[in-house]
Amino acid sequence: MPLKKISNKIPLNKNNRQILFWAITFLLFIALYHNFKNLETVKQIPYSEFKQKLKSKKILKVTIAPNLIKGEMQDSGVDIKFRTLPLPDAKLIEDLEASGIKSFAGEPDRSWVLSLILNVGWIFLFIFLWWFLFLRQGQMGGKSSPMSFGRSRAKEQDVKKQKVSFKNVAGCDETLEELKDIVDYLKNPKKYKHLGGILPKGVLLFGPPGTGKTLLARAVAGEAQVPFYTASGSEFVEMFVGVGASRVRDLFEKAKKTAPAIIFVDELDAVGRRRFAGIGGGHDEREQTLNQLLVELDGFEGNENVILIAATNRPDVLDPALLRPGRFDRRINVPSPDSKGREEILQVHAKKIKLAPDIDLSIIARRTPGFVGADLANIINESAIFAARKDKKFVEMEDIEESIERVIAGPQRKSRIISDKERRVIAFHEAGHALVAKILPHTDPVHKISIAPRGPALGYTLQLPIEDKYLTTKTEIVNKLSILLGGRAAEEIEFNEITTGAQDDLSKVTNYARKMVLEFGMSEKIGLITLRKDEDEVFLGRDIAKQPGYSNEMAKNVDDEIKRIVNECHIKTKEILVDKRHLLTALAERLLEKEVLESEEIDKIVNGEAAPQTA
Repeated sequence: MPLKKISNKIPLNKNNRQILFWAITFLLFIALYHNFKNLETVKQIPYSEFKQKLKSKKILKVTIAPNLIKGEMQDSGVDIKFRTLPLPDAKLIEDLEASGIKSFAGEPDRSWVLSLILNVGWIFLFIFLWWFLFLRQGQMGGKSSPMSFGRSRAKEQDVKKQKVSFKNVAGCDETLEELKDIVDYLKNPKKYKHLGGILPKGVLLFGPPGTGKTLLARAVAGEAQVPFYTASGSEFVEMFVGVGASRVRDLFEKAKKTAPAIIFVDELDAVGRRRFAGIGGGHDEREQTLNQLLVELDGFEGNENVILIAATNRPDVLDPALLRPGRFDRRINVPSPDSKGREEILQVHAKKIKLAPDIDLSIIARRTPGFVGADLANIINESAIFAARKDKKFVEMEDIEESIERVIAGPQRKSRIISDKERRVIAFHEAGHALVAKILPHTDPVHKISIAPRGPALGYTLQLPIEDKYLTTKTEIVNKLSILLGGRAAEEIEFNEITTGAQDDLSKVTNYARKMVLEFGMSEKIGLITLRKDEDEVFLGRDIAKQPGYSNEMAKNVDDEIKRIVNECHIKTKEILVDKRHLLTALAERLLEKEVLESEEIDKIVNGEAAPQTA
């Protein structure tokens, strides 16, 4: 088979062309520099002085042109170059021969074009460089061009390569129904215009981080098959004043040219925050950008068939003018998925990995309450990594459980060395949490106890609810406080001493008790009023000027109620552990032996079916 001839030509890419351009420019500057340097050393003399030097035999070398005489001469014992403008002189050659000059010659006349280039060429070179560096680069709109900072950085996504559709989205059926109307309108606008309906100008997706707001926007683009521009809220505001507003205008101009089109702005709160709110709340550049965004959404010039989809997890800080109908006509909540939604999300992500046949995704969904789509995707991915690390052919249930614990409590820290004394304190601390949780009613089942360090925790007690809950009773909150105080109470009972291990528990207890008094109206002394601070005004100026809303006497009553609730829960917890101290000791001893106890073994110990084994 004959070999193909390999071309020796090396294609010049963009970087090579730029390098070549700057190399040529550098050489031209060097040539001009030497030219000017030479001009500075040539002495301009009148023709009369030239004739005198010629008679005194101080001229060494002469070159004669029709309009110029130049050469070398002696001046004060030094050889220098000279030049002079000639006059009509028929005896010039005779004078040159008489002076004994060894070398004299003629020079052809330069054309006017060459003279023009040599005299004013540097001016044209400067104009060319200025045009290339500023005007041309600015017109090209490249990201690195000096004049392009006012242009939008939004990227137009290739619709043909967009593979995400509504089939890839799970766990938010109601949200999908809202977005399907937008897609249907973009595909069949006549059906809606026939009845007088118009396209919503803006759709705001809000919800906790990781619920899939960006994924939903990509799915809309994939379903609608229209030009799709993506940008981040932080891309509009930079150090130059007016850049943000200019980029907003440019973005909408691009979308108008390709309408119908979709613009997606992620993290809208970076540019759409509430306008001036006192000292520390103002930002002129951000406000200009927001004002331009408001005009583009609903101003004198309509943006027909251009829809703005924005996502944020802080809708409370957005400007009210941005949220009114006519701008963001639809505000769609993307909540954390329920148990059914989590199972559907797990099924979507589980298609990418090899699961063992006995794995039931519904069990995993029930064990992950409060998890959002990003958490569930991370769990599936981590479990595949764990299985691959152990050279398994399938992902098993133990790999998924390990990944769940990793997400909840952090990675296991096997390298941490803990003394026997501290291990015993940790064991009784975690046994206290678990025993109170098993005895008190209306609490979540204890799934696992561990004294193996994970993340920042030296040990943990894992409780998983049976079903999703949307309302919490006062009894459930009080019992939760008792469970959190179980670790500190167990330390007091067993060692007559307390440690710093309950720091996180006490922080959570204080926050729960404060919410009971200030927000939930669960204090008889305070009554059915809420004293929570308004979080809508988050700026420094208004926070300084605003009064707390209640008297100093009420503040003291609030503090007393919080302290009373915590103390009552602590007393209740100690009474339970003193009464069941034999079970507390049994759980702690088994923990010291095995480090990890599952729910089945915990139930046997608490029910007295298994005797503790000592090492």
